[in-house]
Amino acid sequence: MKKLVQISKLLLGVLFIFSGFVKADDPMGFSIKLQEYFEAFGPWWKWAIPFSLPLASSISVIEMTLGLIMLIGTWKRITLWLVFLMTLFFAFLTFYTAHYNKVLECGCFGDAIPMTPWQSFYKNVVLLGLLAIIVIGHKHYLPAFSGIIEKSIIVLFFAASAWFSWYCYNYLPVIDFRPYKVGTDIKRDMKGGIPDVLKYYYTLKNKKSGETKEFDKFPENYQNEWDYVSSRTEVIKKGVEAKIHDFNIVNLDGFNCTDSLLSDPNYSLFIISSSIAEANQSAETEEKLNGLANSFMKNHMRVSCLTASGEDDINKFKEKNHAQYLFYNTDDTQLRTMIRSNPGVMMIKDGIVIAMWHYHSIPDYKTLNVQYFHK
Repeated sequence: MKKLVQISKLLLGVLFIFSGFVKADDPMGFSIKLQEYFEAFGPWWKWAIPFSLPLASSISVIEMTLGLIMLIGTWKRITLWLVFLMTLFFAFLTFYTAHYNKVLECGCFGDAIPMTPWQSFYKNVVLLGLLAIIVIGHKHYLPAFSGIIEKSIIVLFFAASAWFSWYCYNYLPVIDFRPYKVGTDIKRDMKGGIPDVLKYYYTLKNKKSGETKEFDKFPENYQNEWDYVSSRTEVIKKGVEAKIHDFNIVNLDGFNCTDSLLSDPNYSLFIISSSIAEANQSAETEEKLNGLANSFMKNHMRVSCLTASGEDDINKFKEKNHAQYLFYNTDDTQLRTMIRSNPGVMMIKDGIVIAMWHYHSIPDYKTLNVQYFHK
């Protein structure tokens, strides 16, 4: 029993730390996922949407800290209760969304390990089983350090976890699991899916007997003996969806410009703002953004702003900031997936993501010239 308790404690601790880490690595992404859950629960939960970001950061830090506490085996009663309540809550959440088909991906491991709600529900059931083993053999749940040492470790780990979440929110994920991470060939990943393997069935009615029968292919010269009634399709083998889908760039006249913008053989700049009205428009941000954009254009490199905003917001922004680059419309979800910053900056070359920056860390042209252009 002692060995089972130790193994269960190790698995639970590591899983909680990993789950919290991938959420803290991308707090904005987890915040967006929480908003999906709040919307799935109906209008009564709309009040929680503004609190999704602090809640996302808090959950990630709590998860990591609980994982550490479990590994070092301290504060037994309160730790086991908190782990139980948190796991039970997420088990209910994933069961509800899976049963009613409310959310397609659970977000428990972020973009690192995409899981369906059913997969996450079964994962939580397994975690509850591991927790039951620890409760049954709780006498083997023993602290690894003395009181002062363990408290110091917990406080330092909690502070480091909170700082890590804050850093990733302000300067983009440290480990990027998103489909638009640096090095991604956007054009290739838009076409990289594998279609489902399908089987077709046809229901035909015999002209003489009136009998209906299902075939997996049409009989030869079937029209002589049979009348077509209906058909159905069965998925024999599920395909793989392209890593990047539903990504289109259209100009303000509605013409698709995706291929032309992704096929530029030179370095080019995407200024990304899912919502211009909600973007950070501080004087410092605009000065850095305009300086970089103007330097790119002076050196005959393309600058494009991708946004989901309408023409009114775009025109107000252009008038306020004297923006000389062109504006294009792209789906809001894709823009928020591309970069967790509003605005954010992405540099591409021939459709390949070379680098990206949060608005807190927009570089100057001289730095990019040394790092990339004159290598």
